[in-house]
Amino acid sequence: MRLHPTALFRHFRRDTRGVAAVEFAFGSLLLIIGVLNAVDVGYYAFQKMEVESAAQAGVQAAWATCFDTSAMLPATKNCAGLNNAITTAIQGTSLGTMVALASGFPSEGYYCASSSGLQSVGSLANRPADCTAAGSPGVGPGDYVQVGVTYPYAPLFPGFSVMGALGITAITKTSWMRLG
Repeated sequence: MRLHPTALFRHFRRDTRGVAAVEFAFGSLLLIIGVLNAVDVGYYAFQKMEVESAAQAGVQAAWATCFDTSAMLPATKNCAGLNNAITTAIQGTSLGTMVALASGFPSEGYYCASSSGLQSVGSLANRPADCTAAGSPGVGPGDYVQVGVTYPYAPLFPGFSVMGALGITAITKTSWMRLG
């Protein structure tokens, strides 16, 4: 016996077999998308911490290489092995050669501590006698080096995750350290 198309549709509409499987499939899809997003955000956070670690390794290498005597300061002018030491240190992290010294780094200048943090008080060409400009007369300025690193970032699941939608293509971090 053959059913008329409208009767067949009515029969199909009342049939509840397999509804749980369809609901489970939709629920699982939402769960999987949530898990993929959590994994991708976690991966980004891990990569960001690794880039911060590489920047810190770079400034530590600058300090270790150029802090022997005050005659090496300012380090960006007087310390011959500075760039090589920094590059070796940042690429010695788990990121390897994918991490690079950012353009314009290392940089160096004279800074003084103030109530709002570090305040620039002079360039390498113009070292101030004290920190009067930062509100601390009689205190000598510090020679600080900055190392900036950059790392190309690509989300694990670019089509399904929030990180893919944000369009982040690189992670860049800067670390500071006082040399003298």
